[in-house]
Amino acid sequence: MTARIDAHQHYWQLGRSDYAWMQPQHAAISRDFLPKDMAPLCAAAGVTGTMLIQADATDRETDFMLEIAAVTPSVLGVVGWIDFTAPDAVAQVERRAAQAPIRGLRPMLEFIPDSDWILQPAFAPVFRSMIATGLTFDALVHPHHLAALDSLLRRYPDLPVVIDHGAKPKIATWSKDPDALKTWRKDMERVAQHPQVLCKLSGLLTEAGENSRTAVLTAIQALLEVFGPSRLIWGSDWPVMTLAGGYQDWVDLCDRALAGLTADEMDAVYRDNACRFYRINA
Repeated sequence: MTARIDAHQHYWQLGRSDYAWMQPQHAAISRDFLPKDMAPLCAAAGVTGTMLIQADATDRETDFMLEIAAVTPSVLGVVGWIDFTAPDAVAQVERRAAQAPIRGLRPMLEFIPDSDWILQPAFAPVFRSMIATGLTFDALVHPHHLAALDSLLRRYPDLPVVIDHGAKPKIATWSKDPDALKTWRKDMERVAQHPQVLCKLSGLLTEAGENSRTAVLTAIQALLEVFGPSRLIWGSDWPVMTLAGGYQDWVDLCDRALAGLTADEMDAVYRDNACRFYRINA
């Protein structure tokens, strides 16, 4: 198999941004995480490049990531943040799109109480600008956001969208609430009908809680069946995923889950789909 690309990882430096989402339960990751920390993990796992994804809803977070990308060859691209609600939001899109490492934008929808927030008519010029400038949209959503995401995909069929972390299914509840699995899968099948949407195979360990690795394998299998290997993009969600396991643990689990694919399909999930979606070379 060819080298992997980790299409979803973060770096942060606590003095550089707010990271307001960090709570006491995140104590283990409430410290700086920088390229020197990830480099040995990537080397051991055969990861030759990464997509650096924003982890805070601030301009200075995007600037910080650009600074890292400028001196870190393993960072192949950046997904940044803009304020969709700002009067100059379109100008923000155009400015960020002109900064070559930036490949997409990600509002942090999971922390916005209104599930339909992204459907505001005022955001139409922002999405049109993203399409015109070639930027992608990372959908950081939970299962309850999928109806709104379906509507967004219908409105903007030319907008390339990737669902982060399989929409964060509530894997930890599945043993007691099997209907949650069925509902999540049904909703994912609905959004998968839109050809411009892909899905990231990432972040699932964190959603499993104390549930078994078997439940995570169930989730991966469902995503494979819903999206197929041509529309899945592999990533880790490091360092958030270290709350639930090691980097190599996730690699090994995915290798196990994808073992039935052909060599070309494995390459698609682990590298080629990310290159195509984010327009990167590896």
